[in-house]
Amino acid sequence: MSEALTLYTRAGCPLCEEMEDGVRVLLDGSGHVLVTVDVDAAPELQTRHGWDVPLLFHGEAEIFRHRLDVDILRAWLRAHPG
Repeated sequence: MSEALTLYTRAGCPLCEEMEDGVRVLLDGSGHVLVTVDVDAAPELQTRHGWDVPLLFHGEAEIFRHRLDVDILRAWLRAHPG
């Protein structure tokens, strides 16, 4: 069963763009989807995350932040087959 991962980002953030590209490559063919959310689009997200982006989450659980961690994402994918 596919699961959605949420990437919290903001416009004009090079680290966010880099992480999104890398996560999409690793998710390709896995059956999982990536949902991007701009933290500046909602005041509560802006308050919760501030400038602390990018952040990759599965539900309420943070997978990693700031930089793509290929090993952690691959381990997550093994634990959550699509």
